[in-house]
Amino acid sequence: MSNQARSEAAFDAMGDPMRRRIAETLGNGALPVGELADRLPIGRPAVSKHLKVLESAGIVEHTSIGTRNLYALAPGGLAPLQVWIAKTWDDVLSEFVKHVENGERT
Repeated sequence: MSNQARSEAAFDAMGDPMRRRIAETLGNGALPVGELADRLPIGRPAVSKHLKVLESAGIVEHTSIGTRNLYALAPGGLAPLQVWIAKTWDDVLSEFVKHVENGERT
């Protein structure tokens, strides 16, 4: 998957407020679906669906321990978002510097 495709998949996945809440919750450590559902205003089936989207975007990963699936943030899973934001910000700042150096008024 290209960097652009990874960042688009990550942004699409994180565009949903509940998926952002799930990612924030998993920032404190791995949890099974049931415990995630207990901390959120949605049920287990909905949490599972959101986790599948987050996992397919590479943001979340799961580990099976016996009959339990623990979900955690994937190492580097949010990196495509960070790279995109940094590059976009750098491009904007570069254009601003050119604008200022040319003495143009905003």
